[in-house]
Amino acid sequence: MTADHAAAEQPPGVGLPAGGGAVEEVGVVLAALADPTRRQLLDALVDAGQASATRLAGCLPVSRQAVVKHLQVLETAGLVERVRAGREVLYAARPDPLDTSARWLADLSAAWDRRLNALKHAAETATSD
Repeated sequence: MTADHAAAEQPPGVGLPAGGGAVEEVGVVLAALADPTRRQLLDALVDAGQASATRLAGCLPVSRQAVVKHLQVLETAGLVERVRAGREVLYAARPDPLDTSARWLADLSAAWDRRLNALKHAAETATSD
């Protein structure tokens, strides 16, 4: 098997150098979304459009301080942006990192589908011989 062929067989992101842009971004997004409270916060922001940490804390069984910490993680992942409106800080959801992550997951899924189809084809060919 040639090196080019082996690279083509690998799922997206495998063998990329550390700090590999989109793959690193996807990792940060998936880590941020691993927590159910952060997923609830993101859902609430999508529904509300914009909301303050105080308003979001009213929707969840956690303190305002905990909400702010979760929002900081979401902001670091690029999933939330902070906007100052006078004395109030409002948060809004940003869909771009989710789109990037969804594309990466779709590419990964397609790569595994190709590999499994090749394996199925090889098994069927071997049994028919």
